[in-house]
Amino acid sequence: MVVDDSAVVRGLITRMLEEDPGFSVVASVGNGQMALSALERHAVEVVVLDIEMPVMDGLTALPQLLKADPDLQIIMASTLTLKNADISLRAMEAGAADYIPKPTSSREIAGVSGGTNDFKRDLLSKVRALAAARRRRPRRPGAPAPAPLPTAVSSAGAAASSPAHHPVAPTPAARPVAAPISLRTAASETPEVIAIGSSTGGPQALFTVLGALKAGSLRQPIFITQHMPATFTTILAEHISRISGWEAAEGKEGEVVRSNRIYIAPGDFHMVVENKGTEKVIRLNKNPPENFCRPSVDPMLRSISAIW
Repeated sequence: MVVDDSAVVRGLITRMLEEDPGFSVVASVGNGQMALSALERHAVEVVVLDIEMPVMDGLTALPQLLKADPDLQIIMASTLTLKNADISLRAMEAGAADYIPKPTSSREIAGVSGGTNDFKRDLLSKVRALAAARRRRPRRPGAPAPAPLPTAVSSAGAAASSPAHHPVAPTPAARPVAAPISLRTAASETPEVIAIGSSTGGPQALFTVLGALKAGSLRQPIFITQHMPATFTTILAEHISRISGWEAAEGKEGEVVRSNRIYIAPGDFHMVVENKGTEKVIRLNKNPPENFCRPSVDPMLRSISAIW
């Protein structure tokens, strides 16, 4: 379900999703109140939820949508401003699964950025990953039956989509039973450094993991690469500091690595670590994206494994 008061953005997202045979847009509404009503009528797995809307905005609708369906995967959509980056990350603290920056230029509206379809690729990747994550979860007692394949996405616009245009198959698919998680045996040696890479659903996972680590309980430096724009990585560091109590900031070019500190790759830069005399320092570069990502976790992990 895509919830957005802009008919242009709503239509853009709906078209992009429905061009993929794996997705079905089952509803299209223009504000949070309409989204709640649509959720009662349609089996929805993923919601693309705008932040700023009349009647009921995204941040107000978020907890009510999750109360109606705790397994609902919600992607917050916002323009790239510091204010909206902060709201998006607060929404992820409150249960949203991820975020996506809304296209603002004519090139982005057309689905083109730097010769690649960045927005469309990111949108489809996030929806696909979150729908799969929902289906892997064990069914809650009394929870509504999951939507059948293809992925049922609710798209928000000026009016609810007609079932005639966006049909939902009548027989829901059974959610598979989650397989038990198998963990590796803990190493006998204490690690000298901790490196974390995250993408779709990453901010929420980072808040959970780092919030559970007592500030000052580890002597190792922690390096994080989360694929997100520059505006968002700045705010991400602030949220991690507030939630966890750790000293967290974007890595800076030439910065000497210290223990008991979290370094986050800045948006649009790969972050690597290298030796400089007896010290280890951070280097930032704009080498080509890896796996369509800059920052990418791969350069960070390669550099860390080479010097530790």
